[in-house]
Amino acid sequence: MSLTQSILEGNRLSLTRLLTQVENDSSDGRAALAELFLHTGKAHLIGVTGAPGTGKSSLVNQLTLHYRKEKNNKVAIIAVDPSSPFTGGAVLGDRVRMRDLSGDDGVFIRSMASRGSVGGLAKKTAAFVQVFDAAGYEIIIIETVGAGQSEVDIAKLAHTTVVVEAPGLGDDIQAIKAGILEIADVLVINKADRPGVENTERALRSTLELAHPTKRIFRHHGQSMSVDVPEIDTVMWIPPILKTVSTEGKGIAELADAIARHAEHLRQSGDWADRDRTRLRSELEALLQDELMNRFLGDIQQKVYDDVLDKVIQRDISPYDAVRSLLNGKMK
Repeated sequence: MSLTQSILEGNRLSLTRLLTQVENDSSDGRAALAELFLHTGKAHLIGVTGAPGTGKSSLVNQLTLHYRKEKNNKVAIIAVDPSSPFTGGAVLGDRVRMRDLSGDDGVFIRSMASRGSVGGLAKKTAAFVQVFDAAGYEIIIIETVGAGQSEVDIAKLAHTTVVVEAPGLGDDIQAIKAGILEIADVLVINKADRPGVENTERALRSTLELAHPTKRIFRHHGQSMSVDVPEIDTVMWIPPILKTVSTEGKGIAELADAIARHAEHLRQSGDWADRDRTRLRSELEALLQDELMNRFLGDIQQKVYDDVLDKVIQRDISPYDAVRSLLNGKMK
């Protein structure tokens, strides 16, 4: 039996082997991806992002338990961790905080190192998603590094993006500064049993109202009055704000329900297909850039490239002029 056929039949050992090949960018891994791609497009991709310390891993753990107990969904978790500066591997390994899920054949957890990639995602995350999708996992949760400002790449990959906040992190709302609120489909205030949760919720709501105004405020004879704004786009999705205490499992059912409602909204509005198109286009362009760069470096002598780099370092030419000269072959 071929490796790809074994994966289509749900063999976990084959799945583990292929994920390693894909992460190492082996020729066998590429060939398997090409075969498996025809069997993808069924899974609901859920991105979970937010500032460090908001409890993303605990939230993913409880959300997965909910999907297993209530829906009996097969769930794959891709946990993108910071890279070890010594080994290049994932620092947190297979996420010791998700021990509740160990021993469940319906759950597959895979940590992968970011290996310096910005955007909170590793370069091979999209390929991992394809493998799990083809292997029959109905829910694929991608938990990002938690780098803050660079987390927005998850919105290109996921159907539903969950942005996690928590009170007491030194600011009313970290995400406003980080610039990731605008990618949220669902907003979660985790650790909602902590002091300051009201301030965090208030800051989130005021930010959402600026982005999605539902009332117009005006003054009449010195008194503030409000009127409802007529609905211009009836299919607009307004991100709900939910409160959870993941360590106790509180609010998890409501979160799963909000995610399901968002998925239904995407399908009814046609945005599901649009997001798939955006995701695949982004992946195609990233692969194209890598391939073109590899071909270019393979066609040019290393000494020529180093000489041009030295000229840039010495400020003899600008980086833009250096690129143009290299592409035009004037420095061979």
